Amino acid sequence: MKRRNNEFGLVYSTDPDWQPETPDAESVEPILPAQQDLRITLDKKLKGGKQATVIYRFLGSENELTSLAKHLKTVCGCGGTAKNGEIILQGNCLDKVKIELTRLGYRFKIAGI
Repeated sequence: MKRRNNEFGLVYSTDPDWQPETPDAESVEPILPAQQDLRITLDKKLKGGKQATVIYRFLGSENELTSLAKHLKTVCGCGGTAKNGEIILQGNCLDKVKIELTRLGYRFKIAGI
């Protein structure tokens, strides 16, 4: 397994004054819920015949994604995860997710059903 020395993947630099560029927290504007265009689908191809509700095309930071996933898991009363711009909720939570995303002001479409 390869290990990187730092998060930038930089191995060596000859410039003694080099500093990694980090985006300022102030320069990144949060994307409003009304500007999001989410897709919701029901995944039925899990082992054991179980279902999962998948919400994808989320634009925003990982913190925003995690907080939205936590809120939806609380509302639906189920488990799940949030990673790579997707929220995966255990079980068929389509109705509860649609109601809650509408209440929060997100735009979405049901895909693949």
